[in-house]
Amino acid sequence: NPELGSPMAWLMTLTHRRAVDKVRSEQSATDREARYGAATQTIDHDDVVDTVTQRLEAESVVRCLDTLTETQQESVRMAYYGGLTYREVAEKLGVAVPTIKSRIRDGLLRLKTCLGVA
Repeated sequence: NPELGSPMAWLMTLTHRRAVDKVRSEQSATDREARYGAATQTIDHDDVVDTVTQRLEAESVVRCLDTLTETQQESVRMAYYGGLTYREVAEKLGVAVPTIKSRIRDGLLRLKTCLGVA
């Protein structure tokens, strides 16, 4: 129908749409390759350095645990190393749950300061 537009305009519209499709297709392929590359990239690292770092960090934690009061140490060790809940620690030690929460909170604050964590 000549009233709807010229044949040249129709051809230009088709050409433009195909060009846009091609650009989008290539961009999608590039994005897919980038995501795949990032997901499958293996990062070389030194196992010895990792092991030494972990040991040094563990020694720092143990050293800082020694700066806590005896009650804080006991509560923190039971909760974090023993995997006990506040309630379970309170039952084992025979004290109230709020007391255990305070001991653990205060102990963790002292550990944070000792370890230099921001």
